[in-house]
Amino acid sequence: MSAPAPRRRHVTVDGRRICHRVDGDGPPVLLLHGISRTLRDFTELHEQLAERFRVHSVDLPGYGGSLPMAGPHTLPGLAGFVGRYLDAVGVHEPAHLVGNSLGGAIAMRLAVTEPARVASLALVNPAGFGREVTVALRLLALRPLGRLLLRPSRWAARRAELSLFHDPAFATAERVAHALEVARQPYAARVMLETARNLGTFRGVRPQWREELLAELERLDIPTMIVWGDRDLILPAAHLEAARARLPRARTHLFRDCGHMPQIECAEEFHRLLVDFWSTTGGPTATDPAAGAGTDPAAGTGADPGAGAVPGVGGAGGTDADGGEDRSRMAEAG
Repeated sequence: MSAPAPRRRHVTVDGRRICHRVDGDGPPVLLLHGISRTLRDFTELHEQLAERFRVHSVDLPGYGGSLPMAGPHTLPGLAGFVGRYLDAVGVHEPAHLVGNSLGGAIAMRLAVTEPARVASLALVNPAGFGREVTVALRLLALRPLGRLLLRPSRWAARRAELSLFHDPAFATAERVAHALEVARQPYAARVMLETARNLGTFRGVRPQWREELLAELERLDIPTMIVWGDRDLILPAAHLEAARARLPRARTHLFRDCGHMPQIECAEEFHRLLVDFWSTTGGPTATDPAAGAGTDPAAGTGADPGAGAVPGVGGAGGTDADGGEDRSRMAEAG
């Protein structure tokens, strides 16, 4: 269940070396990973989409093979980086953004600051729709505990990988080894603490940036799909209901028996949903016309996640949700 290491390139953005991957031809697609993660979280999806699209995966600044930014690693700073990355790789037409976790929040921020750059949004268990987040991330706000929690170890790396998936078989030795390698980079803890403390406190995700972002996003006319795993231990699946309330015309889907990364744990189903979403909203041509929206059973709920290790460095506690769901409300957001 581990994907092989992707073929990577490097590009210079703001004078800093950035690791990325580019494959395929067609409409531009950009894949954005979460906090403390890397572009490897999109390896399988990248390769599937590259059969029809020009697909870009990028290590965000300070993660994987990318050097940190000179400025602060805040949500506006990271969204600004994404815009400059698109310039650096010659993407001047609107791109279809796919963002997981923090990557989803970054995609939303770019959409509200530079809407002409964004053709559509596919948000995968995104940050921004609720206060609740695993206590492991909330603890990073406490000094000096946060720095201590980010000390790399193989045990912590394995706990982190286990926290991301409902099926522990996805927490492979290769994924654990890669997480440990990323955590050992000299700037990794500083970048993660900077971002985590900008977005949240010990009480949870800060409401100020969430409310501002969603108020601006709901006024835009950008096709949007939001999906969640019903067993997400990082951001509870109950946030999907909040997303529906704020963006009622967005297409939504709840994956059964799936954790924080549906693009890995439910790879084939996620790929079908994505290309169907694009094909029915005027986006890139769908590769699978049989992909459907499905039924609309009751949504799952999620409790505030319990204690555990830091995602990307340690583990996480649990939420719970019942059932799987797919609501096909087209995202003519605004």
